[in-house]
Amino acid sequence: MKRILKPVTYVLAVIYFLVDAVFMAVARPIALWLGRHFQFERLRAWIRSLPPYPSLALFSVPVIILEPIKPLAAYLAATGQVLSGAATFIVGELLKLVLVERLFHLTRDKLMRIPAFAWTYGKFTEVKAWLQATEAWRAIRALSFAARDSVAKLVGSFSKLATSRD
Repeated sequence: MKRILKPVTYVLAVIYFLVDAVFMAVARPIALWLGRHFQFERLRAWIRSLPPYPSLALFSVPVIILEPIKPLAAYLAATGQVLSGAATFIVGELLKLVLVERLFHLTRDKLMRIPAFAWTYGKFTEVKAWLQATEAWRAIRALSFAARDSVAKLVGSFSKLATSRD
């Protein structure tokens, strides 16, 4: 049984890390930047004034509206429009994550008052913590940091080469 679970754990860690790293690495800075530069004080005050269940409904809107983007992107890719499909998927997923991140930031305390949401969020954080504690996660994380460092060094060497030519 252990021989079967170990590769499955590696695959799950890779998939989870790639999705999390790629999209959240981009979505979180965008969400923070939007929060700093576009205050929307009246909208923010209105969102914060909502009771828990309307906050949950509002939190669900980006997911409900933007989740169908995935099958649309798959359809575009399957019909030979690979770049359009990839662009649709990336933009839709980033938009969804940015909106969900901002709304969660604004409504977290109220959402946690809903027992089912708090329980689900607790289970999500437990699974995430378990996955991050696995050997597979640590191995993939180390590889991703090594790849990121290699890319940064490569970009740095290209920029030095470009400035030395000028």
